[in-house]
Amino acid sequence: MSYALLVEHFEQLHHLQHLGAICGWDQATMMPPGGNEARAEALSTLAVLCHRQLQDPCLGDWFAAAEQEPLAPEQATGLREMQRAWRDATLLPADLVRQLSLAGSRCEHAWRSLRPANDWAGFLPLFEEVLNLSRQAASARAEALGLSRYDSLLEKYEPGMRSARLDPLFDGLRGWLPGLIGEVQEKQRGEPLLAPRGPFAIERQKALGLEVMRLLGFDFNHGRLDVSAHPFCGGVSEDVRLTTRYNEQDVTQALMGIIHETGHARYEQGLPAALRKLPVGQARSMGVHESQSLFFEMQLARHPTFIARLAPLLDTHFGPQPAFAADNLARLYTRVAPGLIRVDADEVTYPAHIMLRYEIERDLIEGKLEARDLPERWDQLMQRYLGLDTRGNYRDGCLQDIHWTDGSFGYFPSYTLGAIYAAQQAAAMQRQLGPLEALIAEDMSPIFHWLRQHIWQHASLQDTATLMTRACGQALDPAPFRSHLEQRYLG
Repeated sequence: MSYALLVEHFEQLHHLQHLGAICGWDQATMMPPGGNEARAEALSTLAVLCHRQLQDPCLGDWFAAAEQEPLAPEQATGLREMQRAWRDATLLPADLVRQLSLAGSRCEHAWRSLRPANDWAGFLPLFEEVLNLSRQAASARAEALGLSRYDSLLEKYEPGMRSARLDPLFDGLRGWLPGLIGEVQEKQRGEPLLAPRGPFAIERQKALGLEVMRLLGFDFNHGRLDVSAHPFCGGVSEDVRLTTRYNEQDVTQALMGIIHETGHARYEQGLPAALRKLPVGQARSMGVHESQSLFFEMQLARHPTFIARLAPLLDTHFGPQPAFAADNLARLYTRVAPGLIRVDADEVTYPAHIMLRYEIERDLIEGKLEARDLPERWDQLMQRYLGLDTRGNYRDGCLQDIHWTDGSFGYFPSYTLGAIYAAQQAAAMQRQLGPLEALIAEDMSPIFHWLRQHIWQHASLQDTATLMTRACGQALDPAPFRSHLEQRYLG
């Protein structure tokens, strides 16, 4: 009886979150600028309503009673995940939730115009408010959970992950990644490379993206593709909203962005339908979520065999040109060159961008770094990891990401965790199904079936370590990631 009441309560919460997700998507894609203040207030009110739903005084009694009821294993796991969501909600007062939502909406909306204007001075006071509120939230979470402030936020995105595990992981990457970047650049130095000649009409780029999404199995009955300042995958499993951004001079950028977000979307669409309204039916962690987008983008779409399938599609949509030859496209999509922009980075230099952000956001939350000093620290680490100068270039430096604008601190490590998990999944898949190139060339459905069977259908029924161990034979292991990079880029 109590378990049934909890299910009804959390399904109602899901409906509120559904509305919030679609309103947030609209805010980022179609809403006229003049609507932002009203939308920010509406979303903050909705955030408080969701928070109150999770703080309902009845829940404690229902949880206690449900623990005494005879539950099936799936229900017992579902109860555990509802309790985890309840615990997280009770850590913060409703007023702090409202303030953080409002400040985040304002900062994120202002960022859209301040970043193109390279206006750090205009951004700073808005960001300082978000950071101050995020520190308050981290302190409240840390005290209740017995964790450091940063680990208490990391727990939101990567349950069970701690800085003590991330630090040696990134230390290991620092030991071999710079050398690999240098070796690959030296190897590629003499390779011929033709850049596609534009312009490439946005409508044709969108048509190409939609065709590739169909090739990758995206269900358009339950989702759509739009444009935003920063690509993302949002909405809910039944109605997934993908966005990308287009550049008429570069057809390669948006296409890989669409493929990346399609990986997120296929995971969402593949979650168990019967459980989607409950916490146990949601994605396991952001690292697992990123593993799906990076599997699609890096393991699959940048594979030479997949690129050979892309080449004729580019010819069809834009007309033939030498740059669209499969071997040239393969070189384009595997070109390694340190750059300023994370979302445009190749997969070899990408982890360096994440290490930079991890160090900065950890120190911001722990109070070891103030917002006003962010540009200087950014430039120091960009010089150290990628040899690039960002002094005075805030747009392509510390203003380039959307995550911190709404207080999403603790999220960035998920990208590198996702790359590692994706490599583990690819290695396990090849052990079980055979070489990826044969599957990509003929029929990719076994690839998607494997992901559904081993990752998607399990949602949050297992913790991340168990999920990965059962799927791949080990929990978190960077060795397959290193092997993948060395094999693809050094041969």
